[in-house]
Amino acid sequence: MSQFSAEDEAELQALLRRLLRSVQERISGAPSVECAEEILLHLEETDKNFHNYEFVKYLRQYVESALGAVIDEETECCARGDGHAIGSGQDTLVHAVTRRTRESGQYKTMMQTLKNTMMVVVESLINKFEEDQLKKEEMHRRSQREQSSSHYTDNCSDSDSSFNQSYAFIKHEQLQVIAEKLDPSSPKEVRWEALQSLCCAPPSDVLSCESWSSLRRNLSAALADPDPNLSDKVLRFFAKTFSSSPLNVTREIYTSLAKSLESDFLLKKASFPAGAAGIDINTQEMTRLLKQMRLLNDFQKEVTSFWIRHPEKYMEEIIESTLSLLALHSEHSLGTPGSEKSLEPVHLIAMLDIKATWFKKWMHGYYSRTVVLRLLEMKYKSLIVAALQQCVRYFESCDRVQDEMSDVTHVMERQHIGGAQRMLYTAKELEYMYFVHSLCMLGRLLMYTNGRKLFPIRVKKGKDPVTLTDLIGILIRTLYQHPKPPYSDASNSDSLWPTSLVMEVLRTLCGRTDCAVECLYQTSVIETLLAPIVALLKGKQAKLKSPETTLTHIADILARIATTERGLSLFLYEKNLVSAEGECISAAHVIVQFTQKLLAKELVMLTESDASPGVSGAFIFVCRQMYNTCEGLQELRPYGLHECIARAWKKTSSLSERVPTPIPGATTGSSSQELQNTLVWEEALLDNLLNFAATPKGLLLLQQTGAINECVTYMFTRFTKKLQVSRCEKFGYGVMVTQVAATAPGVAALHSSGFVQAIVVELWSALECGREDVRVVYPKSTPMDPIDRSCQKSFLALVNLLSSSHAVCELLGHQILPNKAEYPLREMPTSIVDLMDRLIIVNSDAKIHSLFNYEQSHTFGLRLLSVTCCNLDSLLLLESQYKISEMLLQSQRDNITDPPTGEGEFIVDGLSVERNHVLVRISVVGGPSERRLPPRGLQKGADPYPWPMFSSYPLPKHYILDAPKTSRGKQESEISAFLSGASRDLEKEGAWMDSCRRQYCKIMTTKSNIITGSVLADLLEKTVSRLAASPQDCFFPLVEYKAAESSVKTHGLSPAEQLGMQMSVRYGKYLRLLAEQSEQDLGLLMKHCKEFLSQQQIKITSQLCSLQGASRATTGSPPPCSW
Repeated sequence: MSQFSAEDEAELQALLRRLLRSVQERISGAPSVECAEEILLHLEETDKNFHNYEFVKYLRQYVESALGAVIDEETECCARGDGHAIGSGQDTLVHAVTRRTRESGQYKTMMQTLKNTMMVVVESLINKFEEDQLKKEEMHRRSQREQSSSHYTDNCSDSDSSFNQSYAFIKHEQLQVIAEKLDPSSPKEVRWEALQSLCCAPPSDVLSCESWSSLRRNLSAALADPDPNLSDKVLRFFAKTFSSSPLNVTREIYTSLAKSLESDFLLKKASFPAGAAGIDINTQEMTRLLKQMRLLNDFQKEVTSFWIRHPEKYMEEIIESTLSLLALHSEHSLGTPGSEKSLEPVHLIAMLDIKATWFKKWMHGYYSRTVVLRLLEMKYKSLIVAALQQCVRYFESCDRVQDEMSDVTHVMERQHIGGAQRMLYTAKELEYMYFVHSLCMLGRLLMYTNGRKLFPIRVKKGKDPVTLTDLIGILIRTLYQHPKPPYSDASNSDSLWPTSLVMEVLRTLCGRTDCAVECLYQTSVIETLLAPIVALLKGKQAKLKSPETTLTHIADILARIATTERGLSLFLYEKNLVSAEGECISAAHVIVQFTQKLLAKELVMLTESDASPGVSGAFIFVCRQMYNTCEGLQELRPYGLHECIARAWKKTSSLSERVPTPIPGATTGSSSQELQNTLVWEEALLDNLLNFAATPKGLLLLQQTGAINECVTYMFTRFTKKLQVSRCEKFGYGVMVTQVAATAPGVAALHSSGFVQAIVVELWSALECGREDVRVVYPKSTPMDPIDRSCQKSFLALVNLLSSSHAVCELLGHQILPNKAEYPLREMPTSIVDLMDRLIIVNSDAKIHSLFNYEQSHTFGLRLLSVTCCNLDSLLLLESQYKISEMLLQSQRDNITDPPTGEGEFIVDGLSVERNHVLVRISVVGGPSERRLPPRGLQKGADPYPWPMFSSYPLPKHYILDAPKTSRGKQESEISAFLSGASRDLEKEGAWMDSCRRQYCKIMTTKSNIITGSVLADLLEKTVSRLAASPQDCFFPLVEYKAAESSVKTHGLSPAEQLGMQMSVRYGKYLRLLAEQSEQDLGLLMKHCKEFLSQQQIKITSQLCSLQGASRATTGSPPPCSW
């Protein structure tokens, strides 16, 4: 069927007409011709019945008959691959057949025939439509002549008209008649009929007509008409336009509505009584104004989602008309309160959108925010002035009308405008809604740089302009006057209580660094925040309505400030506050003093309920943001805050243990709640104590409290529950584990809490077992990475745990490997020794056969060993205790092509490459300029691994670089001159150490590679002698050393000490700093040191492995070492 007959054309025409009738509703709703075309083009995507239309079925049958043979032929050719190379896969075959079919002559002939036929069909449809249209117009003219009272209706076409976008139109002459009938001088019935006709017309036709200006003027007059039917009809037309028209149409309607409201307020100057009477929104005038303002507000909140797709001038017209309307402020409303107050547009929008959602949306995107801020600065700054004035007036009046404001807020949180709810709003409620709206607008302005540039602002009757810090001070003092909602839940984030609103603004500012720097990190703001605290420390009464709630809010803001570097520096070093003793101190000292007195319950001006654990915990949390940094802990250390918290914890812990004996018939509600509160407070104190471990010095203080075991156990319980640390912490429990594991007592606490066992079991489950609750539908893929993604978390946990030599010593010291003859498959490791035995020192067939994933698991163990051995002390312990280098070399010897003879080539695989890397890392000491570490992977090319492997020492020379040559520079000459005694004046002033530190920091931060070993040795010797001579820097008293040579030689060195000595000497020889006989000299020096220290050492009885090793020195021959 390559050609169409006349019958085919007639059938096509009928099928096409039927298709257009089926989609008539979709097309008639389109605002423009382009949109109608888009609907037709994407009909297959949007219409689920597309393939059921007879027209579509007819076309599919025609294509199949015209191209079926071509498609079959091309499919066979592609399947045989006749001279054409195609890829594998069904998709590739389909694409190839489609491409060749479209290139065929049959396809081109079919398309040309179909195009010509459809042009004839469409032209016939259009001609038929024009004939029908002429007939309808003739009939319409006849009906007009016959009926003088007829009114205009929309001339919507039938389904055939959808082809030329004539599906809904109205002539310009008709719109001219409608505009004339809408004239205010016309009878009400005539205007009503004209509005009826207008509502049936497309908004785009209405706005494009020549009479739009007069029509717009008459519509505004209809909006202001006292008859609600007329104004409601206009609003319906506007609402229809907003919902179905593009922005170029809706912005005309929006600006008309805004200007109509603006002229309404300018002409009528509505007002409301200042007393309790207020306004009744059910009156005809108020209902009309509220409906119009609600329509504006709804559009304001929706327009942000699409105005970026249109020219900026459209958006600017909408924004400017809105700001012009809201900037209407009468002098009477801003003056002294009298018997009446002017009703302004901002009152209405505050009633409808009390939290200024429209303004938040407009300020969210940069596209609109730029225009809003520019217009506010240049033309409508009075809107911001009035908002600021309202906040200032509310703060000034809150003392006088405290109880009334409480009632107003309680009502506003529960009442909304609606048909079935109360209709009377008092003047105070209106003013409070205006205050909330103003506060939300100002809070949004403060978030942005150009918004803050609007300040300072001069308000009426103000002596000086209100600056940013002045505004923040007003908000904080408002917080002091309205701290706690008496009726509603204070935790409600959407509360209209002043406390919630102010805290929302302050928290937002704290979360944005640039805002916080300009608004909060100022001396005056910190003074305002701490004023009640300073007053309480001096024994005075703070002006707080509810001390408990207010102090908690103050602590919240202080904690958010202290969590940033800039805020912490302000707290620690700005000494601008006067303490109870009359001296100027920093904010940090004020806060810690107040916290101590809270814990000790020594604040006489606070009742027991005001100094509750919640308040104490909030201020401890502020201190926590300071003492979990090194500089903060240094400032707070003299106060002994850790001891105060520990005492409070011990006291609370003893109370929680006193569980009362249940008595039959007695009520246990209050006692159980009290016990629950005690347990929560106990955990909070433990959590705060635990955070001392964030710094090394803080960890020492935590150990001195004796609560480290309980703190680590608490940390483990939260870790297993996967709970967050807190809202302000900069790190998680992984960092805390690293800090705690850096000391022997910390590792012991981790081990006793079950933390170590939990990590090992979790690792083994992920590495060897897999998840038991997952049904195996497909085989698990072989991991391509050395450490599978499922094991990375466990790997990092182990690295954090074993990052220090103390942890390795406590967990592995004096521990013997099991080395069993057989390992049951269900046996799981539970300790680090078990992991060492099963994953790292895999030196037997039994260990290999016990692993389901031998290569992956052993690679994991070698990677862990490589990281652990980066610490030289850990390396010495592992080498002296387990001979790891010997084990690795033996594994390499077993990994050659002919193991029995020991000859042949190394088999290059993942494990041999990993072992080679570890052997080089532990055998050569130095940095990247002193050794060459082989990579852990293969490279492309003929030789994938060009690095030499070895199975015995000495190490290949390829991995050892020549010792770097250090040239003497100017800076080294300066520090050498300083050490030789060129600064004798400093010695007299006692500032030698400070100058030495500056010189050393200067050279190490600029050119650390030019300083020679001799200069470093001289620096070390001079520094030690200076510190020993300084009483304040000397930790141990100077003792005269006397020891006989014979007694010194009897001291033995442990295997780890001997290995360390050999490693040090070998490295010194490499750097050409030590001679051949240096090993004996170093050994004698170490023995003298042990003898000297043993004379001052106290006998210690401890479970810690490191302390046991310090109290006795084992003797014996050193292990063989061929490094």
